[in-house]
Amino acid sequence: MVAVQKEVKKGVEKKVNTDTRNPLQKRRDAVGTVVSNKMQKTIVVRVDRQVRHGLYKKYLEKSVRYKVHDEKNEANVGDRVRMVESRPLSREKRWVLTEIVRRSGDVPEANV
Repeated sequence: MVAVQKEVKKGVEKKVNTDTRNPLQKRRDAVGTVVSNKMQKTIVVRVDRQVRHGLYKKYLEKSVRYKVHDEKNEANVGDRVRMVESRPLSREKRWVLTEIVRRSGDVPEANV
């Protein structure tokens, strides 16, 4: 969260931004699952989140699909990937792939 302080001088309120992070640290990042990799240097990633219903208090799963730039075409369908927000690269592409968290064929080891 960004801290904003109010500065009062002679009855005039002025907001002062106290955020000391550089612009690269202010970028949003997300983790999602690759849904499609049929385009060149672009993958479609679905990011799921749980939202609590206001009236019924039940948790619903909502998802958003993002177009993500994949420079080396290394992500495949089913991979779990981390992406970061960037400048607009095309009409719909505003995210860049940073790493592949888990490959689709990898099975996590079980502690038996």
